[in-house]
Order: sequence, then C-alpha cells, then structure tokens
Amino acid sequence: MTILPVIPISPDQPDAVSTRRRPTMPPKHLADMDLAARKSAVASLGEPAFRAKQLSTHYFGRLVRDSAAMTDLPAASRERLTAELFPQLLTPIREQACDDGATRKTLWRLHDGALVESVLMGYPDRVTACVSSQAGCGMACPFCATGQQGLTRNLSIAEIVDQVVYLAGVAASGAVTGSPPRLSRVVFMGMGEPLANYPRVIEAVRRLTSPAPEGLGLSQRHITVSTVGLVPAMRRLIAEQLSVTLALSLHAPDDDLRDELVPVNQRWKVAEVLDAAFDYAAQTGRRVSIEYALIRDVNDQPWRADLLGKLLSGKLAHVNLIPLNPTPGSKWDASPKPVEREFVRRLREAGVSTTVRDTRGQEIDGACGQLAAGELTQASAGGAAADAEVAQ
Repeated sequence: MTILPVIPISPDQPDAVSTRRRPTMPPKHLADMDLAARKSAVASLGEPAFRAKQLSTHYFGRLVRDSAAMTDLPAASRERLTAELFPQLLTPIREQACDDGATRKTLWRLHDGALVESVLMGYPDRVTACVSSQAGCGMACPFCATGQQGLTRNLSIAEIVDQVVYLAGVAASGAVTGSPPRLSRVVFMGMGEPLANYPRVIEAVRRLTSPAPEGLGLSQRHITVSTVGLVPAMRRLIAEQLSVTLALSLHAPDDDLRDELVPVNQRWKVAEVLDAAFDYAAQTGRRVSIEYALIRDVNDQPWRADLLGKLLSGKLAHVNLIPLNPTPGSKWDASPKPVEREFVRRLREAGVSTTVRDTRGQEIDGACGQLAAGELTQASAGGAAADAEVAQ
C-alpha cells in the first residue's frame, strides 16, 4: 500500500471534528451550470460571453481545476471569474494507492466538513472512476460501511463532477500503472444512493456526457448508475431516455432476507424492483447489472442461487457477484471460494450471464465508506480525548 501526498490543510479549513456541524450545500460552481447558464453568469460579472467557453475548455477539456493555470485569461478577469465560479469544493485529506498504482482511493473533505470518497481503477484497456453522490447514505444496509454512517447530505452537481474531473486529471498524468491515460468510464457506486439524489445525479450525468467544452464528453454507455431499488426513481429514469447502465443492488432474491439486507425492500419488494429494472432494460436495450454481494452463510446458499437464476432467466440482465469486503468489527464476512464457485455455476446453468467482480483495494479500505468511517472514528476519539483533558 502506498500513501500518496495530499494537499496540506490550512488552519482555516474545517477539521475532522467539524463533521458534527450542520451540513450545508456548497457555493455555485461552473460545473453546476450548463453552457448557457455559464454565459449568463459570466455576463453578469461584466465579462464577454466567450469567457464561458474559455473557462469550460480549461475545466472540462484540459482538466484544469486550479485557476492560476488559466493563463490565457487577463489577470483581473481571471481573479474575478474564478472567485465566483471556481470555489474549492473538494479538499483531499487522504490518498492511498495499491495494486502497483492501478487502484487509487481519495478521501475528500467538503466545504462543510462532510466526508466522501472516490476511487480510480486502472485496467489494461480502460480507466474507471467510482464516485460518491451523497455524504453518507440513508439506506441503512447493515453490511455496508457507508450505510452504517447514516446520511449527512446530498452532494451538489459540481461536487459529483469535480470528483470525476480530478480523477480524469490523475489518469491523464499517466499515474495509473498499465492503463490508458484517459478516463473512459464512471460508476456511481461510491458513497450514497444515487437515485435518492436524483436531480443532481442526472444533471451530473449530462455534464459528464455532454461534448466538450460543455462537458467531459464521455459516452452515456460508459456511465453506470446504481440503486438499491427506489422504484419511482427507477421509473423516472426510464423517461429520461438516457443510455446509461442501471445497476441494481439486489443482494437477495427473496423478500424475507432482502428486508434485512436492504431495508428499502420493506417498501418495494423484489418482484416490483425487478419489474422496474426489466422495464428499464426493455426501454434502453441495455442489460441491467444485478449486484449481489456474497455473504458467508447469509445469502450464498445454493437454493438462493437457483431462485435468482429463475428470476433472471431469459431477462436482459447480468449478475455481478461481489466478494464482500468486510468492514472492521462487522459480523458479515465473504463467502468461501468453493461456495462462490457453486453459486456461479448454478446461475450460469440457469442461463444467466454471471461474473465475479475483481477484488481490489482491500489494502486501502477499499469498501465504500471505510476511509470516511475511519476518519470519523478518529475524530470522535480525538473529541473524547479533548473532552477528557478539559475535564481534568
């Protein structure tokens, strides 16, 4: 594991304990706006409209997040424009790398002290960014480190997009070992339930997929949006007529167990969630990715593999089995490899396309929310120590 250098935190930045404060949404950023809104914002500052394109080209085209590097703007204009349109949204407080540099995880502190994470994963043919859409998560899945933290707040459009632009810059620098120098895929599988922050996530997708300089120019087909099964939002997504991949975090094929593992199932049952997923696949022609974390002696029984196979047989769906990355102190553990192989065999025998996700990042607390949980634990311990010192 490699600990990467991070930007120092200045004394006026909120410290870890400040995550206890009431969260607030950040100031407006260029990435919150489409190109027309950027032109209006620039004009309102007394600058010609073409400055919006210049700023957009720097940010989305050249992946420049530091206004000091935008040297083709007159100094006075640059100072005025960047003060209004480029507030600092993300401050890295910890960056770690493993897999010989192919996996890189960043823990960010937001302007109000909230913590989020993002991960960059390099492969021989692609580079993928896994980003957060919320600080914390309100879905309360008991085996998930983020779910154990609860929800702090939704992220803004720009807070989501800025994660991607930063990670795209890391890829462009050649820092991701053995991979192309261009970010090509984004998965909304970091902290949070993306469809619980629906309007901002959809606008972030549009920003990421709009051609430069309005956006990053990624293919919609290379964007994956995950959900635990918020059925109304899934049906709303169908109406957007996007071609992003929908990933459904199912984790159990039966309501009795899924009620426990994914509490939102108490509102929308397995059959209703799968119906919405299959309707999305029918509308878009994109097969749905069924995410299934294999948990030892919980959801890995052969009969559950058979039931899952029966539910998905003949459907436009693919099962992505995930070896559980246990969180510290958790009672949940990964299924043994022989059990995993039998689960895969039964699904494939039922005619269901199935793969096992590549296990990465265990050296760097790779499971979503683990770095943030560790930071919050340290902050709580530090606060308790400080209270004890004052009491003495």
